[in-house]
Amino acid sequence: MTQGRRERKKEATRRALSDAATRLFLARGFDKVTVAEIAEAADTAVSTLFAHFPAGKEALVLGDGEERGRSLTAAVRERGDRSVLDALRDFLATRGPFEADPETRPVVELVANTPALRAYARRMWTDNEAALAEVIAAETGREADVSLRLVARYVLEIPDLAGTAEDAPAALDIAFEHLKRGWPGL
Repeated sequence: MTQGRRERKKEATRRALSDAATRLFLARGFDKVTVAEIAEAADTAVSTLFAHFPAGKEALVLGDGEERGRSLTAAVRERGDRSVLDALRDFLATRGPFEADPETRPVVELVANTPALRAYARRMWTDNEAALAEVIAAETGREADVSLRLVARYVLEIPDLAGTAEDAPAALDIAFEHLKRGWPGL
């Protein structure tokens, strides 16, 4: 389905705001940039910025989490013949601190080194705990009990904990090795 003109304009405004914010944050630091400066750099009003990003400055860099939640649960549903934990490991390997894309590295470092962004990123992951536990339960024929909520929470903490390691991809592998020992059936 093709987007209408209105949707395309909204997306262009969102992209302009996000790009302006990212440029300013990388140049001057997250805490030294105001929403007014971001709006001005994107040639919009502050009210427009908050209309598109009601969660504030953090969402300009990290989004609102909807795509993250959809992708996370899809990784489990569409895992093919891989285990749930292998599918989640492979999914996380393509995200933020674990991917080797040099273009995104400055933003990953900005998030890791900015307490407000790091806390927001962690919250965006952990907000998916119930949904992840439910999809794991559905895909494995188990009940979404405390055990599956624990594994979901542990998986969702990995980006914050292992993502700041000197060798984040190796830390990701170590985290999943431990999870596989604790939940061998997944």
